[in-house]
Amino acid sequence: MNFDHDILVWFSKSYGLFYLLALSAAVLIYVYWPSNKKVFEDAGRAIIEDEDRPDTGKTVVKG
Repeated sequence: MNFDHDILVWFSKSYGLFYLLALSAAVLIYVYWPSNKKVFEDAGRAIIEDEDRPDTGKTVVKG
C-alpha cells in the first residue's frame, strides 16, 4: 500500500478533526462533572488564601 502526500493530508484532516472534537468533549465532560466541582473550587481558592502580606521568600510552616 503506497501512501502519498494527498492520502496522508486527507487522513489527518478528516480523522484529526474527529480526534480534536472527541478530546475537547472529553475535557468538557471532565471539567463539568459534578463530582469534580470541589476539586476545582479548592484549586481556585488555594491561590488567594493566606495572602495577607507580601512574599518574603521564606517558607512559613504552620502547625
